[in-house]
Amino acid sequence: MDMKAWKEKVLCEPKNGYDRMPESEREAMNAYCESYKAYLDAGKTERECVAEGIRQAEALGFKPYVRGMALKAGDKIYKSNRGKMLLLAVIGSEGLDKGVQITAAHIDSPRLDLKPTPLYEDSEMCFLKTHYYGGIRKYQWVTIPLELHGVVALKDGSVVTVALGEGDEPKLVVNDLLPHLGAEQSKKPLSDGITGEQLNLLVGSEPLAGEDSDRVKLQVMKLLYEKYGFTEADFISAELEAVPAVKATDIGLDRSLIGAYGHDDRVCGYAAMKAMFDLEGTPKRTAVCILADKEEIGSVGVSGMQTAAFDTFIEDLCDSQGVPLRVCLENAFCLSADVTAAFDPNFADVYEKRNSARINYGVGLCKYTGSRGKSGASDASAELVAYARRIFDDNGAIWQMAELGKVDAGGGGTVAAYMANRNIDTLDAGVPVLAMHAPFEVVSKLDCYMTYKAMKAVYENGIVR
Repeated sequence: MDMKAWKEKVLCEPKNGYDRMPESEREAMNAYCESYKAYLDAGKTERECVAEGIRQAEALGFKPYVRGMALKAGDKIYKSNRGKMLLLAVIGSEGLDKGVQITAAHIDSPRLDLKPTPLYEDSEMCFLKTHYYGGIRKYQWVTIPLELHGVVALKDGSVVTVALGEGDEPKLVVNDLLPHLGAEQSKKPLSDGITGEQLNLLVGSEPLAGEDSDRVKLQVMKLLYEKYGFTEADFISAELEAVPAVKATDIGLDRSLIGAYGHDDRVCGYAAMKAMFDLEGTPKRTAVCILADKEEIGSVGVSGMQTAAFDTFIEDLCDSQGVPLRVCLENAFCLSADVTAAFDPNFADVYEKRNSARINYGVGLCKYTGSRGKSGASDASAELVAYARRIFDDNGAIWQMAELGKVDAGGGGTVAAYMANRNIDTLDAGVPVLAMHAPFEVVSKLDCYMTYKAMKAVYENGIVR
């Protein structure tokens, strides 16, 4: 063979996905991305994502799972865990002793949560105090329009749904210091320029007519009571989240990118869910989709991936077939579907370019995550990576290998370790994201679509041992 032939045979030269994807797929890619943008706009919180997921699932014939119900191949079921975690399954033609094909994503995103006693007035302005959730860069959350979404649970057992700031409704904002007086602030490190206790939402300034104190606060509370029927004391039993007041939109003159709040990790969660919805016929292995909460703070609590709710759901399915849970899990495969960092040439010093995900190169596979010396990683086996390579190639899902930046630059984790701890073979894969954890993140349409195709390939191609 000549040099060119040897080069093609033994070297790996990644290509831009647009040079590899058939032109005939462009229409399907664009249609998928439009549906994804609509999902983002409908789900600004984990509760809203679950509600929208259930709405779409029921429209396609999925039924709520009740423990002990008879199940047969082809049945479509879902389970809502406290309205904040969603589990979906399509029962396969093979028994659960052969394992299940799992995709596991999360639907919580960094945000500003209201404190239990948030409302106060200072200098005749009214504010709501917040406690930030997840790994945010605090300076990014000032001087941008925000909405307030969530629920208020009342003592009588009723729950009030809150959505403030949608459409033409007034927005909320966190103030910043003007540059004319910001000399000392500008000397601080970027991480200290805005403190957590300064992330207070401005919610009003007009006083209620009368002679009493805290008239602006009273006016705000009066408006909330008239609209939603709750009092200041009810903030104590509320879950209210301040999120960016922005709709998902195309980015770039070529419309090749999507900008939105919450790509991490709803971009993978939607891909996993939509791929299950689009399954044709009955899969051989039972397909399971998990949309979990609390990943951004360690996957803890009753709705995070460390919860027994997942194990209970799978065990209930196993009981219907007389299969021990441990047998099902040891034969299962899980694609831990979470985003990875896209190489950004504006910040090239923190990336190792040869091993970084690139925009438009497809879904990013991560053999391990963690930080520095792989701390906190699950580190998938070589055999597992080879399996993923095969099924993605066989099904036209363009992919790339990725690490999260330079070895000593930082790092991060996903739900992979918690799935692997259950004796489930697990591999990380997800969409590369620019400006991850910012109030406005950017992803590539091609990468979104290829992640969807990868999820579908997982459901349709059981791992062979």
